Amino acid sequence: MKQSQGITEHLNAENALEWTGRLNNIRACAREIVEKEIIYA
Repeated sequence: MKQSQGITEHLNAENALEWTGRLNNIRACAREIVEKEIIYA
């Protein structure tokens, strides 16, 4: 997911706040997938 959204360590060094926001978005998406596919299936 990080690769597909272009999240790199360079982005972390350049703009840590945006990097954190994007990682939090990935975490939320992953949680949603797990809940939908595994827990509620």
